[in-house]
Amino acid sequence: MARIRPVAAVTLVLLLALGLAGLAWTQRPAEGPAEGSDAPAADGLPPRLREAVTPEGVLEHARRFQQIAEENGGNRAAGTPGYEASAEYVAGELRRAGYEVTVQRFEFRSSASTLDAELRETGVSNAREYVRTSDFAPMERTAGGEVQAPLRPVDAGSPTSGCEADDFAGFLDGSIALLRRGTCTFGTKARNAEEAGASAALVFNDGEPAGEVLLGVLDGPAVGIPVVGTSAAVGEDLLAGDGPSGVRVFVGDEASDRTTNVIAQTPGGNEDKTVMLGAHLDSVPQGPGINDNGSGSATVLEIALQLARLDGETRNRVRFAFWGAEELGLVGSRHYVEELDEGEIGDISAYLNFDMVGSPNFVRMVYEGPDEVENVFDDYFAERGIEAETNSALDGRSDHGPFQGEDVPTGGLFSGAEGAKTREQARAFGGEAGEPFDPCYHRACDDVDNLDEAALDQLSDAAAQATAVLAERR
Repeated sequence: MARIRPVAAVTLVLLLALGLAGLAWTQRPAEGPAEGSDAPAADGLPPRLREAVTPEGVLEHARRFQQIAEENGGNRAAGTPGYEASAEYVAGELRRAGYEVTVQRFEFRSSASTLDAELRETGVSNAREYVRTSDFAPMERTAGGEVQAPLRPVDAGSPTSGCEADDFAGFLDGSIALLRRGTCTFGTKARNAEEAGASAALVFNDGEPAGEVLLGVLDGPAVGIPVVGTSAAVGEDLLAGDGPSGVRVFVGDEASDRTTNVIAQTPGGNEDKTVMLGAHLDSVPQGPGINDNGSGSATVLEIALQLARLDGETRNRVRFAFWGAEELGLVGSRHYVEELDEGEIGDISAYLNFDMVGSPNFVRMVYEGPDEVENVFDDYFAERGIEAETNSALDGRSDHGPFQGEDVPTGGLFSGAEGAKTREQARAFGGEAGEPFDPCYHRACDDVDNLDEAALDQLSDAAAQATAVLAERR
C-alpha cells in the first residue's frame, strides 16, 4: 500500500534511540547452532515458548478486550474510550511482566462514522432520500464535498467494475460513478473514477444480505472526491430502469483526533538484528473487533508475557508493537515507520504481522515473503504435518505494509477475513466452501464467540515458534 502521511503527526515519546532498561534479563552468550541455523535444541527457547503460549492464555486477553468493548459503547475504535482502555490494559500487562513500555502518540483523521453525510436521488418525482447507516455510509479516508450530478454506472454488472481505466471509456466528465464491490480495492476503484473525471463515487455491496451497507476503507494514495458505500439493495435501486437520473452526495469535512501505539522490547539482544512483532489493537466502530484484531493483539501480548516469564534471554532483541488506527488506513504503523531513520529501519531484521488469527471458517495462511522469514512458518507446519496455505499474497492491507515498503523482511499469519473459502480450501482445512472465512468481519457479532479456538491454538503456536527461532538466529 502506498504511503499516507497522517495529518500533523506528532510523537510524544520515541522508543528507538532508548535502550529499554528495567528488566533483569541479560543477553545470552553467543553459543549454540551455527550461524543462520534454525534448528533449536530440544530444550531451547522455541519449544519452551511454544509450550508456554496457550489458547487459554490468548483467550483470556480476548475476553478482556470483549469486556472493554462492552463497557465502552460496544467497540474499541481509534480515538474512543474503548481503544484507550485496550491500550491501558496492554501497557499494564507488559509493565507487570517487567517491560518498560513506550506510548507513542499521533494524530489521525477521525473515523468516517463521525462525518455528516447525505445521499438522495434527483431527477425523479418520487426522489428518495437514503438513510445514513442503514442505506449508505462514507468510506474511511474519503474526501469531503457536496456534489449533484448525473449518475453513470461503470460496468456495474461485474465485480471488476472500475478496476481498470478502460472501464471508464466514454465516461461523462463531472458525473457520479456507480461501481460494484469486488476484485480490486476500493481505493483503486475510487482513484480510477477520479482520474476519469468523476465528481464522486458510489460503491454498492454485493451478495447477501442485500440490505447490509458496505463499510470500506480507501487504501493507497488519498482520493480527492467523496466516496460512499451503499447496500446492494440501494445499488440495485439506482441501477433500475426507472431509477433516478442523478444523485446528490454530501460528505462533511474530516476532523482530526489523537490515539496511540503501545511498544515494548526486551532489554538485551543484538540491536542490529531486532525481531519485531505487531498487531493492530483498534476495532472498527461497528463492533468489538475480537477476531479483527483482538486475536492478533492477544497473541502478540501472550508471546511477550510468556517470553518474560521464561526469563527469555534472546540472542536478538525482540520488540512488540500494538498499533492504533489500522482500520483508518494503517495510520499508527505508518507513523511509526516514518519516524525511523535509515539506520533504525536497517536494525529490524524481520517484522511479523498477526491480523486475524481466529477466524471461525479459517485457513492457515502464511504470508509470502523473503525465504528467511516465510520458511520459518512453512517449516514449522511441514515438520508437524499440518496443512498450511503458503505464499499467501502480502498485499499491504495490514500493518506489514509500511515495513514492506521500506524493504524490511516481512511475514506473518492470517486466518481469513471477508473472502469466501474455496472448495479446495474446504477440502484441505475443513469448514464450509462458499462461505466467508469470518462472517462477522467488521460487524457487531465479531465477539469472543466468533473465535475458533483451534485456529488460535495452531496459529499462536506457530507465531511463538517463529518469534523464538528468529530471536535466536545468529
